[in-house]
Amino acid sequence: MPLRQRTLRRSVSLSGEGLFTGQPVQLVMHPANAGHGIVFQRLDCPSAAPLRATLHSVKATPRCTILGHDQIQVQTVEHLLSALRAFHIDNALITLTGPEVPIADGSALSFIEMIKKTGIEELTEEKLSKILRAPVFFSQEDTHIIALPAQEFRISYTLHYPHSPLIRSQFYTIAVDEESYEKEIAPCRTFCLYEEIAPLLEKGLIKGGGLESAVIISEDRVLNPEGLRFPDEMVRHKILDLIGDLSLMENPLLAHIIAIRSGHATNVAFARLLQNQINREPS
Repeated sequence: MPLRQRTLRRSVSLSGEGLFTGQPVQLVMHPANAGHGIVFQRLDCPSAAPLRATLHSVKATPRCTILGHDQIQVQTVEHLLSALRAFHIDNALITLTGPEVPIADGSALSFIEMIKKTGIEELTEEKLSKILRAPVFFSQEDTHIIALPAQEFRISYTLHYPHSPLIRSQFYTIAVDEESYEKEIAPCRTFCLYEEIAPLLEKGLIKGGGLESAVIISEDRVLNPEGLRFPDEMVRHKILDLIGDLSLMENPLLAHIIAIRSGHATNVAFARLLQNQINREPS
């Protein structure tokens, strides 16, 4: 299915702090030529080579997705990549003054606002969306992900938190396009159980988080004064994350992805399995 590649019309910036590092950072998204891909450049490490947003670049997945090579890493890329994929942005140079993408409010809204503020430029060169021809299955302990052939990009996700009276089990399904993503997925924030916070702080894993950048849940209530944006905001955010992790594949994909209790590590493992399957299929 040939489509035209896309980039941004102009450069656009966002300043904030990283969720895990707590470090202030300025992020700027710049237009890029066809075939450039999504590439990160650390301005605070001027001698380091650029970092391409691909599965090969995934360095670790400790509650977020980290891209890296021998010289640098960029942490918590999934919300930004999710927004770029939903709006079909194929080419951009993303410069940062620190090691982590700003968390903003914990959702993808800030990145959608950046894209809409600068506008989208359609390039003359074509890209190719892949259509899955055969089912792909992935299981790891209590996590299961299936990709089924489809004529659209749809995600169905089941979230299961039996130890949380507020969350319990949630299910959401959505055919992902720009309009549905902006309205139903982009506003959904990352979340954390209150009892998880102390151990994460002790390990130094969260230095920039708070009620302004995440939904925090204690037993059967939400600690954020404004409450939830959707009753099922948590499962929708899991879909946001999954879109970002799947964007690391070589081409946009038309398929129905059905996920049960997946996180960043299993998302990436599944994306690699799926990429291998697609590479074996005839063009």
